[in-house]
Amino acid sequence: MSADSKIPTRPATVSARISPAAGLDVLSRNEVTRLRDASHGGVRALLRRCALAVLTQGVETDDARALLDRYPDFDIQVLQQDRGIKIELTHAPAQAFVDGRIIRGVNELLFAVIRDIVYVATQMEAGGFDLSDSSGITHAVFEILRNARVLRPHNDPNLVVCWGGHSIARREYEYTKQVGYQLGLRGLDIVTGCGPGAMKGPMKGAIIGHGKQRRKNNRYIGITEPGIIAAESPNPSVNHLVIMPDIEKRLEAFVRVGHGIIVFPGGVGTAEEILYMLGILLHPDNAGIPFPLIFTGPRESAAYFEQIDKFLRLTLGEDVAKRYHIIVDDPAEVAKLMVKGIDKVRDYRLDTKDAFFFNWALRIQYDLQVPFKPTHENMSSLKLNREQPAFRLAADLRRAFSGIVAGNVKEDGIRAIEQHGLFEIHGEPEIMRALDALLQSFVAQHRMKLPGGSAYKPCYRVVVD
Repeated sequence: MSADSKIPTRPATVSARISPAAGLDVLSRNEVTRLRDASHGGVRALLRRCALAVLTQGVETDDARALLDRYPDFDIQVLQQDRGIKIELTHAPAQAFVDGRIIRGVNELLFAVIRDIVYVATQMEAGGFDLSDSSGITHAVFEILRNARVLRPHNDPNLVVCWGGHSIARREYEYTKQVGYQLGLRGLDIVTGCGPGAMKGPMKGAIIGHGKQRRKNNRYIGITEPGIIAAESPNPSVNHLVIMPDIEKRLEAFVRVGHGIIVFPGGVGTAEEILYMLGILLHPDNAGIPFPLIFTGPRESAAYFEQIDKFLRLTLGEDVAKRYHIIVDDPAEVAKLMVKGIDKVRDYRLDTKDAFFFNWALRIQYDLQVPFKPTHENMSSLKLNREQPAFRLAADLRRAFSGIVAGNVKEDGIRAIEQHGLFEIHGEPEIMRALDALLQSFVAQHRMKLPGGSAYKPCYRVVVD
């Protein structure tokens, strides 16, 4: 074999100038100017990374840097026109085009990227968001979702958030589609993190269920954030994409727009989402607020949920189990229980005069809203003990898992591990042993990385105090 034959072939690319298919067709001159300036300013790298993720929609990778390395010459420029904007793409992935024309769905998501990144950047620069307290952060989440046209005031509650891993077994993936199908038959729309695996399956299943019911104007909402989107490109079923500025606002967006949550098998990121939700539901102020939360998977995943349930009961107390249901291998029952739960949500919102389209009533504590920076110092300073209220312990456990996610897939986290070594996680001995056992089971079940990738290398070390 010659030396030249060992060099990998560069992927096919296309250069094109495109107009928005929808969503950014009516803009003021000031907005157009801001968009143009944004592509040349401080958010340029962010815009390029997120745009590339959309253009490689459907590619399964959890290495953001690998995607950028694969398309090193890719560039995006926002151009000002008399009647709006256009985007100039240079060396863009050819898979986003058919016969030289960009796929319409990709076009819509690409302009959604520009819409959210520029809106948040301009609001931040202008001081439009007050992030100094809990109420201000919630209003910022509301404004971003409203600007993205996700909030629909005249719709009955029907949005089901589906969480779960991007790296799951085939049988688990097929099960998520079966659950999505049952949800679709019952007229429920889907919200996920927009990536592959358990984020993709429910949407695909719901599409078939909606189609059989001849239901139109269906919503398949993907909510992501800049540190995740490049590692988990939007799946092709997403027809509404929202990019929140950080993981905490992304999680709050799920909770505020969703009317119930289904959790499928996953890994560290899924555990983070579970702990975030329980940190909210366990707060005394939220005791009487209905919010259906269901853990489900096929028979093959029964042990996974047994481990999760055991860990939650040990760390947060036996009462935590009252806030969720576990259903194994019964998609129809999952959908039926979710419909019943959402009916209770509807009745509660009517009684309390709360909006259907945004859950204002839930109290989300400030320490769940403030972005957690997974530095080595912050990771080692987490208070993982049962001397504090369960909702506060859930918040710190959530941060521990968030740091591990960052060390696994986020560019900044990966770089920090390379420079300073493994994160150290300290805490109460019994909690640390349970945490270590749970994380080891994730590794053994290949829930830390995508199948077929390199062997998982832990980014953390559990330390028993």
